[in-house]
Amino acid sequence: MNPLLDFTGLPRFAEIKPDHVAPAIDQLLAENRALIARLLSDRAQPTWQNFIVPMENANERLSRAWGPVGHLNAVMNSPELREVYNAMLPKITQYYAELGQNLALFGKFKVLRNSPEFAGLNAARKKVIENELRDFRLGGAELPEDKKARYLEIQERLSKLSSRFSDNLLDATNDYTLIIENKDEMSGLPEDVLQAAQEAWQEKNGVAGKAGWLFTLKAPSYMPVLQFANNRALREKMYRAYGTRASEFGKADWDNTALMDEIVRLRGEEASLLGFANYGELSLATKMADSPQQVAEFMRELAQRARPFAEKDLAELREFARAELGLQELQSWDIGYASEKLREKRYAFSEQEVKQYFPEDAVLPGMFKLVETLYGLQIRASVAPVWHDDVRFFDIRDAQGQLVGQFYLDMYARNSKRGGAWMDDAITRRRLASGIQTPVAYLNCNFSAPVGGKPAVFTHDEVITLFHEFGHGLHHLLTEVEDLAVSGINGVEWDAVELPSQFMENFCWEWDVLRGMTRHADSGEALPRALFDKMLAAKNFQSGLQTLRQIEFSLFDMLMHSNFEAGGAKSILQLLDEVRAEVAVLIPPAFHRFPHSFSHIFAGGYAAGYYSYKWAEVLSADAYSLFEENGVLNPDVGARFRSEILAMGGSREAMKSFAAFRGREPSIDALLRHNGLLEKS
Repeated sequence: MNPLLDFTGLPRFAEIKPDHVAPAIDQLLAENRALIARLLSDRAQPTWQNFIVPMENANERLSRAWGPVGHLNAVMNSPELREVYNAMLPKITQYYAELGQNLALFGKFKVLRNSPEFAGLNAARKKVIENELRDFRLGGAELPEDKKARYLEIQERLSKLSSRFSDNLLDATNDYTLIIENKDEMSGLPEDVLQAAQEAWQEKNGVAGKAGWLFTLKAPSYMPVLQFANNRALREKMYRAYGTRASEFGKADWDNTALMDEIVRLRGEEASLLGFANYGELSLATKMADSPQQVAEFMRELAQRARPFAEKDLAELREFARAELGLQELQSWDIGYASEKLREKRYAFSEQEVKQYFPEDAVLPGMFKLVETLYGLQIRASVAPVWHDDVRFFDIRDAQGQLVGQFYLDMYARNSKRGGAWMDDAITRRRLASGIQTPVAYLNCNFSAPVGGKPAVFTHDEVITLFHEFGHGLHHLLTEVEDLAVSGINGVEWDAVELPSQFMENFCWEWDVLRGMTRHADSGEALPRALFDKMLAAKNFQSGLQTLRQIEFSLFDMLMHSNFEAGGAKSILQLLDEVRAEVAVLIPPAFHRFPHSFSHIFAGGYAAGYYSYKWAEVLSADAYSLFEENGVLNPDVGARFRSEILAMGGSREAMKSFAAFRGREPSIDALLRHNGLLEKS
């Protein structure tokens, strides 16, 4: 049997091969289309049971088959898999676009919405139907036939372009290697980074006895060079290579320039077809924010608050670099290095020193213990078919030992895996005739793998990333909703999706949490309180600069999708220059091609939505302040957060869930306080 067509349990990763993909997807698409034809020919009054449930079942089977394919394409990319993924992607896109445009289906939903049954449905099911009606309108169901055809063409083309953008970036990232044979050129680099580079060189060359170090543009290799290498020319070389990936400075086949223009132009055309002034408006139709103008105002107000702090950060850094490091002019490739040196001098510790206290085998149990304390859960290692030997699998059980959810954890960087960190859903909670379907999540990071036979060690930033993704995972896994379309993160407004993830990050700054999840990699000692106090003092080091950087990306994204003509007189890079002139204090060199690797908006779900990170940070900081007021490990507040935010999924509006938890609407004060952006009185 084709493993992609087995829906009885977890995906059978050990057995899935590229040649399983097309037969499985083609079969399911044909079955689903036949089912929809049957449902539409049925003259009976549509009800939840005879209409919604069969469609939900059919679409879930398709997503359960396609999901592992998309996941493997992201984490175990190969030429064969990529080829079949890209061949099937237009078919999947076309199917969902056809569904969204089916006027007869839309009509059935309208009949159900206006039927006596609707009044008796629970809130979650009402929300499912209301969301469907909204999405039919946004999917072009009411368009005339010629415009429907064009809408379908746009969807198919956009899915191809986004996939190509992602492939180009992965290929350009993987293509670059820098081999160094003289150890003196790498002074300042930490031992574990050098060891990883040496192992990478040996793996590639297999030459025993000859010394060599291989560096790549993967984060665990690239970031330490920018942060620690004393060799300024080495930093510049790596910075330039990283900053020009997938651009006109590399292989023509991997240049994302034309793709970006076409993506933005097609999104604008899609919005226009649907009667929106621009793509920003279309994007916000399913979000909390009201308009592109409101988002831009929010960003500009935050920029105003952060700018004095950012200017102070930069002035201090320039003065320090001149006086202490002999750098008369601070260049972009000096920022990470000079910042690390300034942090070490000011707070008397280095990132490298802190990193030794966060071995994986202390961090994971510590994070699990926090979640167990807050939400009354048990997290235990379990067994499942996996796609790589490094992948681990866990069960989450409630206090009575009942299975609540399960998750895969894939922590380390490798060539076949796209960059960044993300959570994705494998199986979503819902009620079936046989009982509750257990939700399952994928948690993916790109950390340094263990070297020299020791456990992997993480920087504090990586620990924060892990907590962030686990927050997304808990949002998916701890839902108590029983209807697929609003279960877990489904149906949650995009600008509220980051609330549970950013909320989790706060615990990485709590002594009562950290002391139980640290152990020095060599001595075995827990993190000293004095070092933690220094970390805390340095927590908002350069937070003005970091805040402006996020605002720059967010404003660029929203303006590009609401106030910009792709392919017009102004290029995407010129627009970014204008945004930087308005809000940034740090301007990268002219050769830098940031948009060409901005996967979040060109190949992810964040188009005209990157502002969500800051928007949701207002919510998450304010939510966390209730824990600060009542004790950060308070299980009563934890139970309330679980029941009002995590358990609710998308079954009610995010603002209502927030207000139910906090007792009021959100305030920006906690965010400013957490980021050290309040003037001291």
